Amino acid sequence: MLTAIFSLGGIGLVAAVALGLAAKRFAVEVDPRELAILEALPGANCGACGYPGCAGYAKALVAGEIDANQCPPGGAAAAAKVANILGVEVAIREPEVAVVLCQGDNETASNRYRYLGLTDCVAAQKLAGGPKVCPGGCLGLGTCARICPFDAIEMTPKGLAVISREKCTGCRKCISVCPRQVIRMAPLKTSVHVLCNSHDKGALVRKYCQVGCISCHICEKTVPEAYVIEQLLARVDYDNAGNAGAAVDKCPTHCIRDFVAGYPPGSSYPPAVVPVKSDAA
Repeated sequence: MLTAIFSLGGIGLVAAVALGLAAKRFAVEVDPRELAILEALPGANCGACGYPGCAGYAKALVAGEIDANQCPPGGAAAAAKVANILGVEVAIREPEVAVVLCQGDNETASNRYRYLGLTDCVAAQKLAGGPKVCPGGCLGLGTCARICPFDAIEMTPKGLAVISREKCTGCRKCISVCPRQVIRMAPLKTSVHVLCNSHDKGALVRKYCQVGCISCHICEKTVPEAYVIEQLLARVDYDNAGNAGAAVDKCPTHCIRDFVAGYPPGSSYPPAVVPVKSDAA
């Protein structure tokens, strides 16, 4: 009995010594700047920087492979800290948020069939182009909401994705999973958006959506500098959007929305405050 105990103890001791020596021999030295950068980052591991997690981003920064302002969740504050650690200057980027350019839910937009498959937008899109008649409308199955690491996306009771300006960090993960490219990035300082993603003619849009853009040009005529019509779809010119809100009440289908007045119907988010306080402010 004692022999067995001593034998096992000896084996354990030899193994511990061997592991200790191997750890020292094969240890990978980490640049202390990487550890300092990791402390400065938000730790979201969202991949918005283009690297697999914050550790990969920190390593790339130290190696000089990427600029210090490539972490949207960290914003200007994290960029400034990283630049200080690396001893470099950094240009602060204009903060952005993701916007769902659609407000055609299951009540205001038509479906061509009843979808009973997986609760996933990508899967639904593969089935005859998706149930929603509008080729660019939100499918409302919540794939973007489930992938958001910041709980910034909610699904309304009638099946529409809505993104909170206050919670969104601009990581772009939602954009990467949307099969209809209905989510776009927009400057945080702008609260007015054309919430439509259809390039169909107005007469056709009216048949399947009550709140779609019909390319009537009224917004463009009301505030010429703030709106552009491209491929039968109006959009806000974010570089000149200062007076874009003047066209909101003029839009006959109400597809232009100012989030300061409230998010699309069914959303639980309170009206946005602009400018939203940000690190760049």
